[in-house]
Amino acid sequence: MINFNIEKIVPVCESFGLTLDEAAINRLNRYGNMLIEWNEKMNLTAITGPEEVLYKHFLDCLLFFKNVKVPDHAKVIDVGTGAGFPGMVLKIARPDIELTLMDGLNKRLTFLNAVLDELTLQVKTVHMRAEDGGKNKEYREQYDIACARAVANLPVLCEYCIPFVKVGGQFVAMKGASAKEELDAATNAYKILGCEKPTIICETLRENEARAFIIAKKKSQTPPKYPRMGGKIAKSAL
Repeated sequence: MINFNIEKIVPVCESFGLTLDEAAINRLNRYGNMLIEWNEKMNLTAITGPEEVLYKHFLDCLLFFKNVKVPDHAKVIDVGTGAGFPGMVLKIARPDIELTLMDGLNKRLTFLNAVLDELTLQVKTVHMRAEDGGKNKEYREQYDIACARAVANLPVLCEYCIPFVKVGGQFVAMKGASAKEELDAATNAYKILGCEKPTIICETLRENEARAFIIAKKKSQTPPKYPRMGGKIAKSAL
């Protein structure tokens, strides 16, 4: 079994008020091992070195708690969760979160359900495209926080994610070096879909790798015609 040396990032987390207890450290290690093991038979991540996983996946996701106020027992949906980032890491660090992991590829959810069984965590997994989920009454405007990481360009991502957020909740997009340019292009989308002007918080991982959290509060309901079907969202972004 690989030891991801989670202890190396514990002081960083403590610096912004997040405590990773022994249970969380053990779960992150087991999650990392399952990620590497399953990645040999399905494409889950291009990042497979233990040190890379530690910083570029785990710490990257844990910085969420530095930059986003996550209420106790918050309802959170991770849209296009892929291998479970950031949602699974958020749940491991804060088991009180009521988490939904949504993805359009069932094989990814097969992996995530296996991880959840192994880690004995209660999480709802949903096999559904974001544009369908955003129209579904069970999920539409039901969440305190909708988040996404490495899913789509921001104008498109807004239409995928904002319909899930309840009025007063937040949409959090995790982005890389292109964050400011994407935000400029998405100004209209935020406005149309019911959000206030977003804020951007930049972070730097090891080797000066740029990260950004783009955070927007929802002030009004999303008009019923959104989200549109996926082809229209991609071809004619708001």
